[in-house]
Amino acid sequence: MNRAGAKVGRVADVVVRWDEERYPVFTGVVVKVGGRRVFIQAADVDRLASGRVELRSARVALEDYERREGEVLLVNDILDHQLVDVSGARVVRAADLYLAALPTGTRLVAVDVGLKAMARRMVPGRSRRKAVAHPTAVVDWAEIQPFTGPEGPVRLRESDAPLQRLRPDQLADLLDDLGRAERSSLLAQLDAEVAADVLEESPPSRAAELLQEAAPDHAAEVLLAMEPDEAAEALREVDDDTRKRLLSRLTTPEAVHLDALARFSADTAGGNMTNRLVIARPSDTMAEVRELLRGAPAAGGGLDAVVVVDDEGRLVDDVSVLELLLADPDAALSTLIGPPSPIVVHVSARLGEVLERFIDQRSNSIVVVDDDRRPVGRILADDLVDVLVPVLDRGEPRRP
Repeated sequence: MNRAGAKVGRVADVVVRWDEERYPVFTGVVVKVGGRRVFIQAADVDRLASGRVELRSARVALEDYERREGEVLLVNDILDHQLVDVSGARVVRAADLYLAALPTGTRLVAVDVGLKAMARRMVPGRSRRKAVAHPTAVVDWAEIQPFTGPEGPVRLRESDAPLQRLRPDQLADLLDDLGRAERSSLLAQLDAEVAADVLEESPPSRAAELLQEAAPDHAAEVLLAMEPDEAAEALREVDDDTRKRLLSRLTTPEAVHLDALARFSADTAGGNMTNRLVIARPSDTMAEVRELLRGAPAAGGGLDAVVVVDDEGRLVDDVSVLELLLADPDAALSTLIGPPSPIVVHVSARLGEVLERFIDQRSNSIVVVDDDRRPVGRILADDLVDVLVPVLDRGEPRRP
């Protein structure tokens, strides 16, 4: 209503501006006037109250509403939508929203996620307007991560982003509780490295589903950031057409390597290895090999040895990183080569044989070779545990 007490129209939505600030600022209201949806800017609003908006003057400019860059409609975009309460690491649904007048302007400051607030809103018409709001489960908006913004998925703030405080396993649990649209939006907000960690915490079937739902370019980035064996697991869960579509976004060598891993059976050494190897020659110096290690991609913290090969690429030895670090930097790698010979498994070996080799070697990893004894990968002890022990909190084994 205007300052004279006359009804101008019915409030259809409340508009806030989405930016880097913790509490979105109120910019105006969308009002239904006859058959029109018009916008009244915040400067013309004297007071926001439950059930009504009071204007500053008897006459206001009524302009047709068109969403502007950075604007969010609280009723359309937030109310009844799923959100993440980061403080509780849980998925909630916005039952009611609270704005407050602050020195920096009127801002969205909290959300009620309680059932009573939801039930109150379900009361029809006049009875609902008479009902008194009693907040029961209010969460500070600064602890909330929404999914839908004016231009689609809401990107994380550069600093102090709420979701950045959650562990990958917590994010994986949140994905399980979200609807498809919100799930895809959450994944789109995460950096490829973080998303990769989250997918590695998920069962292969769910990881595959998430990759299919993600934007193709983002899915490709996530695949590359995942450990090769984990990425291959997910690729085994999709059909050939989907696999080709995902791999088509990668460079040819990357696609060839992942495709080759994905084609190994899940119950073989090849199906559980990473192909991220650091390979050196006997004539290389310790200093040169250390440089190779510095430039090597992370292998889930499992890079514990360097594969040594001859001029034809055949395995000579598997030298531990500790030995390399303790050796004279100017000495040749050949000075560390000697008995006992490294225990290896063939790429087609079954998991039972792989387990026996691990027991024999008592090592953190074991080298996988092809028919010509050329190293093609490495199985990490942690990955073998994932294979053999069901993930109890998810109720299914990591692999069949």
